[in-house]
Amino acid sequence: MSRPAFTYEEPERFGESLTTARPWNRSALTHVERLNGRVAMLGFAAAVVVEKLTGMGIAGQLGAVLRWYLQLG
Repeated sequence: MSRPAFTYEEPERFGESLTTARPWNRSALTHVERLNGRVAMLGFAAAVVVEKLTGMGIAGQLGAVLRWYLQLG
């Protein structure tokens, strides 16, 4: 019994879609990634500030929010 012969498709270039060969708008992606990085930095800074104010690490903060949420219901 012989194995079936596989034929592989040529890999797509980065940015090609399945319907057209028009590349992505990479300048828009640059702005989105920059915004995403800056918001992540703000979230990290906020977590550090809350840890400094409350003395609880991230697990303690999440536990406190969970306890607060469960007491509301």
